[in-house]
Amino acid sequence: MAHYRSMGRVPPKRHTQHRAADGSLYREELMGEEGFSSDSSLLYHVGVPSAIVEARTWQLPDRATTPNEPLLPRHLRLHDLFDDADRDLVTGRRLVLGNADVRLSYVVGARPSPLYRNATGDECVFIEAGRGVLETVFGHLPFGPGDYLVVPRATTHRWVPQGDVRAYCIEANSHIGPPKRYLSRFGQLLEHAPYCERDLRGPGEPEVRDETDVEVLVLHRGSGPSGLAGSVHVVPRHPFDVVGWDGCLYPYAFNVADFEPITGRVHQPPPVHQVFEGTNFVVCNFVPRKVDYHPLAIPVPYYHSNVDSDEIMFYVDGDYEARKGSGIGKGSVSVHPGGHSHGPQPSAIEASLGAESFDELAVMVDTFRPLELGEGGRAVDDGVYHRSWGRA
Repeated sequence: MAHYRSMGRVPPKRHTQHRAADGSLYREELMGEEGFSSDSSLLYHVGVPSAIVEARTWQLPDRATTPNEPLLPRHLRLHDLFDDADRDLVTGRRLVLGNADVRLSYVVGARPSPLYRNATGDECVFIEAGRGVLETVFGHLPFGPGDYLVVPRATTHRWVPQGDVRAYCIEANSHIGPPKRYLSRFGQLLEHAPYCERDLRGPGEPEVRDETDVEVLVLHRGSGPSGLAGSVHVVPRHPFDVVGWDGCLYPYAFNVADFEPITGRVHQPPPVHQVFEGTNFVVCNFVPRKVDYHPLAIPVPYYHSNVDSDEIMFYVDGDYEARKGSGIGKGSVSVHPGGHSHGPQPSAIEASLGAESFDELAVMVDTFRPLELGEGGRAVDDGVYHRSWGRA
């Protein structure tokens, strides 16, 4: 987000001396994207942000994927993946779907996570249920149901739930931000965008912790089949030692209830529901809204073959009209792969006629390269969804 923010104490001029009351020099760190050519922030640390005491390998959870073969639409019941919350929101994630651009994971957790840094790309975590605090090197962000939390690549953070939290995790191998068509050439959200800067919540004041010899889990690029590897860095002082920062790169939260739906006389295509984008994928949300008001409108989607995309829908709440009769419910994920023409279950078309509004909440990820099934997706595939359209 090219939206400037300043927190804590920073010097009047960048790249100049910034000293504590005792005369000691704070260490300036530039955190920036695309080789100093895109958004960045300057952070001022008490300690040395590059210091490492020791390092060892972090054995990652199962990241292997298998192709969707034979090619089938699938129904994955994510609520069946966990029967308790005795885990944290980082190490407890189970991979549902993934490709070289993005990984979709799910987790139910109640424990505080370790300090964590994803060095492979940005993360966008959707909170299905529960509350807590996302603690980061920039400051802390309280979160609750319906929040998206966008965490820039290489941001050191940890998740502190306040009770059980259900989270749907979109892990990119790129950056994640608003669609370019929503932005001015200077990065301001435009009038036609379905949300604006007032809807975005940045972190609070940074804090300085004095703990020593602190472990940080680092997800980074590796040579294994998944292209990922994990390391544990032991750092001499807690990474939360920032006295101030400013810039346009920082974690932020956006609640799905603040998305203003775009509607029309006839059915609107999925791009009107878009909220974020990454390289080779988009994130959309379907929210409660008025529906098509042409006298002969069919409110549910037409059958469509989105030939360039896999369409992944996570059903969060409400009554999703187009999927009636398919077994889809809260916590379901539908997988509609490119190469398969999909649309509403036949009985849903007539049933939707005359509807004035839909009460539904879903998060959709469309990818421009095929997705493969992770171990979590394979474990909760109902195996029969492809038959739900019948023999018409």
